[in-house]
Amino acid sequence: MILRILGEGQYEIADVHLARLGELDAVLRTAAASGDDEECAAGFHALLDAVRDMGAPLLDDVPAPLDPILPDEGTCRRHMRQIQEQLADEGLMPA
Repeated sequence: MILRILGEGQYEIADVHLARLGELDAVLRTAAASGDDEECAAGFHALLDAVRDMGAPLLDDVPAPLDPILPDEGTCRRHMRQIQEQLADEGLMPA
């Protein structure tokens, strides 16, 4: 799977890591549903950190099909609330 973090780049994620990313996404969905901004932000940062740690960076000029596109780490609170609404329904990672 290829994931892009907006403003940062794209990462190739091996299938072996998808279950862990799914777990982090589930934690993030729970935090979003609770309405706790700090918990949601912490879960979001944990997901981004995992993508960076588990993924192999790809050059921007290498065309690659993209799966999910994750917002960048500087996402403002207003935008994070919109993301929380999406998270409550479907999460950021594909099931």
